Amino acid sequence: MSRTIRLGEQIREEVADILGREVRDPGIGFLTLTRVRVTDDLSQARIYYTMLGEPADRKKTARALERALPFIRRALAGRLHVRRMPELAFQFDQSVAHQARVEELLEEIKREDLERAAAKDGGDSPPPDERGQSPSSPRDDRGTVPTTSAQEAGDCPQQETRGTVPRDERE
Repeated sequence: MSRTIRLGEQIREEVADILGREVRDPGIGFLTLTRVRVTDDLSQARIYYTMLGEPADRKKTARALERALPFIRRALAGRLHVRRMPELAFQFDQSVAHQARVEELLEEIKREDLERAAAKDGGDSPPPDERGQSPSSPRDDRGTVPTTSAQEAGDCPQQETRGTVPRDERE
């Protein structure tokens, strides 16, 4: 692991601790530090964060983080053992919002495909549930197929596990 990655992880952990224990600014809401990017010369560190809430709350938190930046940098300098403390900058992490949007689009595509398949079948099958499964599917709410009473009673032969040889082939 390179020096920049190690320093970035250490900065992320220490800044999270400083924000949680030492910074008393009410403008800093509940946020999560997602990653820290440190330049190769170790002179700058960009701290990415994410939070839930409205854009107005994000702006308020961004201003509060900027106000607290000198304090955080001094507290961090006392915890890290580096010759020169990197300049810190906070940036809202858009990747989480982008990921949520991609997942939303994939779900929409899946829903449209199921609707097209149902229309192609002539509408004979019942509409799918929120997971996209047909209600007649033998799966339970965890997505697993429940066992039958014959399987539970041991009347059905058990499937051999992978890598084992059936008993009649060993001899």
